[in-house]
Amino acid sequence: MDDRIHEHAAVLVDWSARVEAGDDVVMSVSEGTHDLAVAVAEKIGERGANLVTTYGSAELNRAYLRAHDGEFDDDPDHELALFEESDVVLSLGGGRNTAAQIDVPGEVRGAYSKARERTREARMDTDWVSTVHPTRSLAQQAGMSYEAYQEFVYDAVLRDWEALADEMSEMKEILDEGSEVHLRSQDTDLTMSIEGRTAVNSTASVADDSHNLPSGEVFTAPQATTGEVRFDVPMTIRGTRIEDVWLEFDDGEVVDYNAARNSEVIGELLDTDEGARRLGELGIGMNRGIDRPTDNILFDEKMAETVHLALGRAYDACLPDGESGNDSAIHTDLITDVSDDSTLAVDGEIIQRNGTFRWEDGFEG
Repeated sequence: MDDRIHEHAAVLVDWSARVEAGDDVVMSVSEGTHDLAVAVAEKIGERGANLVTTYGSAELNRAYLRAHDGEFDDDPDHELALFEESDVVLSLGGGRNTAAQIDVPGEVRGAYSKARERTREARMDTDWVSTVHPTRSLAQQAGMSYEAYQEFVYDAVLRDWEALADEMSEMKEILDEGSEVHLRSQDTDLTMSIEGRTAVNSTASVADDSHNLPSGEVFTAPQATTGEVRFDVPMTIRGTRIEDVWLEFDDGEVVDYNAARNSEVIGELLDTDEGARRLGELGIGMNRGIDRPTDNILFDEKMAETVHLALGRAYDACLPDGESGNDSAIHTDLITDVSDDSTLAVDGEIIQRNGTFRWEDGFEG
């Protein structure tokens, strides 16, 4: 087995999930992630934790959803209990076909998602971490050879996370102290309130309320969004390729939308529930080890010189105690490139221009 797989497992178990003796761990294993799962299982055994393994197959989900009548029971007890009794949930992504569920009707996917609301919340109450094992299907989706994609993934995952956390802390401090964010670029002029919010320095560790490996972003929960934004980084949503999405906001809610390709998928997302038309996240990519889009949100949203906004659910870590943020059955990220003719300002002060932060060499004030 490739030594990098064992290193990936060690980062996931030790740095990201902080698994300890006696922890009850659920590990979801996708179709192409067997080797990583074996290495992770070994690490969990070394920690003296308790492991239950589930199978996370997009093709299996497709078969189930296409055969179902679409009237799903709300939060089946056995599924809910699994997460309510768990301390850690690890999701190992990497299937055989990235478009496996493309022919599942959008209304069926939406109904299934809404019926799993309490289960989803129970999972998110654990120390959950999602990661990706490099597979040939993901390499193909990224437009890369398998070997090149392996190098890309491990360069993103096997980092000095403490050093990156220190580098990102300045952005967190700015957002924590700020009240309003203004994003401007070609076809984008958007303002968002962040007053009273707490930004998350996403260090790939649950110790910092960060749940993705790799990571490398700072994010918060915006509100009162007004203006328009264009997302020019293509991506696959629900197995469908989406390009050049445009959204218009008024009083915090999407009032108009379009896309150059498959705009109907955006419409399906917005119709999921009331919260799907509002933002749950503003994220700023700061991982310069991720230098190209690969059509995988786990990597692309962390890419330097990008900003992403998520439709739907807000994360509790960004909210004051006792306050409920935007609630939705979805949390769907959309990405805009800010490397050219763009500014990101907080309370009127430009923090980033053309992809360069004010504390970096080459910043033009």
